[in-house]
Amino acid sequence: MADERTEQDESEAPLQETVSFAFDRMTVVRFRETFPNARWSDKLQAWTVPGKTARNRIDRWVASEADRRTPYEQERGRDAFEFEPILSQYLQVGDQGFRVRTPFSRAVVDELRQIPFARWNGVDKVWEIPFASYDDLQHRWQAIEEGAKRSEPEERRKRAEARRGTEVEARAKRKISERRKRRLPVPSDDLPPLGRPVATAAFGIVVITEITGEIVDPEEIVEHHPDASDEHVWAGWRAATLEELIHTWPSKTGPGELERIRGWWQPSLDELREARRAAKSTERRRGVREATTDAASR
Repeated sequence: MADERTEQDESEAPLQETVSFAFDRMTVVRFRETFPNARWSDKLQAWTVPGKTARNRIDRWVASEADRRTPYEQERGRDAFEFEPILSQYLQVGDQGFRVRTPFSRAVVDELRQIPFARWNGVDKVWEIPFASYDDLQHRWQAIEEGAKRSEPEERRKRAEARRGTEVEARAKRKISERRKRRLPVPSDDLPPLGRPVATAAFGIVVITEITGEIVDPEEIVEHHPDASDEHVWAGWRAATLEELIHTWPSKTGPGELERIRGWWQPSLDELREARRAAKSTERRRGVREATTDAASR
């Protein structure tokens, strides 16, 4: 199902979401009819769908396709579960399939997204998976459950307690402190562009807001910026917005060794995709907080 134009089209897509499902000729035909701009990605082993509303449109299509699954496929999945059930606090069984509810974990979400016709139910805050996809769910369940257990509040607290007073904790605090300064050492003879997103080794994709001209003391910051020298100056930065990330043209290749030593480069498609996903989540959380605050003030 690979397409010769995939790499080019993916590079041009401003924002994309992915969906995967078991290969079936008629399913692919229906998918392409619904998403004519979708492209298959060999790297992701999934279809990519461009657009700001792609996730919602994909969820609706997945739900409709799940309803198309033949009674035989659904019954086979149900029988497989009854013969070899997954017994877990994170899994519930409904009339049409499974419901997976776990503490938030990026690793868990990545696993669930690889299961054919899995969809997020934002109202009930649960992942829904049809019986027909039980084999895939079972194959990935160990990783899902391990990720969920590690994300339990008590497990997070234990890990935090174990780090308390250690060099690991001290190093993490120093890293947070450095990030809050919103500064980046850049070569004085190879400055990054102002006002548009660039990828950095230290802080991901950011927007450079100013070049202060202040000379860097390499010994003072060697822990956080090991490649900085006395030929570097300080630059100020801020986080890139979703809108800026959407309109950033990706590099065709990843950064080379010299670019990494320099400390900044044009972001690749993979870097942009991850940054867009994080920015989208941030804006969604901000919207929820603002709506809650408005409701409380009325």
